[in-house]
Amino acid sequence: MFTNHLIAFLLGFILDRIIGDPYNIPHPIRYIGNLISFFENKFLHLDGIRNFEKEKKSGALMCILVILITGLVTGLITFSSYKAHFVFGIIVEAILTCYILAAKSLKVESMKVYDALKHGTVEDARKAVSMIVGRDTDTLNEIGITKAAVETVAENTSDGVIAPLIYTFFGGPVLGLMYKAVNTMDSMVGYHNDKYEYFGKAAAKLDDIVNYIPARLSAIFMILAAFFGGKEYSFKNAVKIFKRDRFNHKSPNSAQTESACAGALSVKLAGDASYFGKVVKKPFIGDDLRQIEFDDIKRACRLMYLTEDICLTGLMIIAAIIYVIIS
Repeated sequence: MFTNHLIAFLLGFILDRIIGDPYNIPHPIRYIGNLISFFENKFLHLDGIRNFEKEKKSGALMCILVILITGLVTGLITFSSYKAHFVFGIIVEAILTCYILAAKSLKVESMKVYDALKHGTVEDARKAVSMIVGRDTDTLNEIGITKAAVETVAENTSDGVIAPLIYTFFGGPVLGLMYKAVNTMDSMVGYHNDKYEYFGKAAAKLDDIVNYIPARLSAIFMILAAFFGGKEYSFKNAVKIFKRDRFNHKSPNSAQTESACAGALSVKLAGDASYFGKVVKKPFIGDDLRQIEFDDIKRACRLMYLTEDICLTGLMIIAAIIYVIIS
């Protein structure tokens, strides 16, 4: 079974690198999102007098139900596929693994911002970046748009690439999609605003927990990627900024890879941003040793790919050790 899983895992990795998330066909994350919306509509009632304690408990119940349903359905699909035939099982697991990983789609969507900045208008770029960030983009200038895109690539290198890669390696599509369920709940309801402050608290806290170790590993891998990446990156500055700025964010995890990326690129990221019409004060990450530019989006994507390659290499070493032990 381990050999089948490893073959499927590597095939899924390759599929993600080649095609990423295909558009206009059913996607597990969309179904998870629909499930979250169903429970939100069922549990969260904003009319009348609100009971914040009840909202917190309802949000926690939603987390439990979404994670359990995701795990059970994925487990049933995977088990049934292997039961039919091991080759069919490998194919299904590889496809699910491809869906879980997001390196190619992260690059594609961020490069749309790059293309809009280079060949289109500021409005085109604002529209493109609005598809990958949660902040308000209507008033961003070209530098603000570029920073937003780079920050998104840096942050999502952890929760969109490295964390799902690690969870899927150790627990197959079941654990991988359970992780994605947590991540999706946080992105949908884990906001500090009037609507979700209490209902989304459990999702936000759980997301912090499941990303705690992967975020730190991602930052270490990214620093190593800066070392192997060549003249475009500064390994020394990546180490310096990571050590200094890795906690410059309300989330215990988000600034881990952002600081490594900012240091590697020798630019300043983060700072104040507007969400739902309200300016949120944020500390800066990195030093403006040079002005950020369009090509930093491309550099951030390459750094993300190098980071994933280093992570995969580490996982294959672990796989070799496991194979020797069980043989």
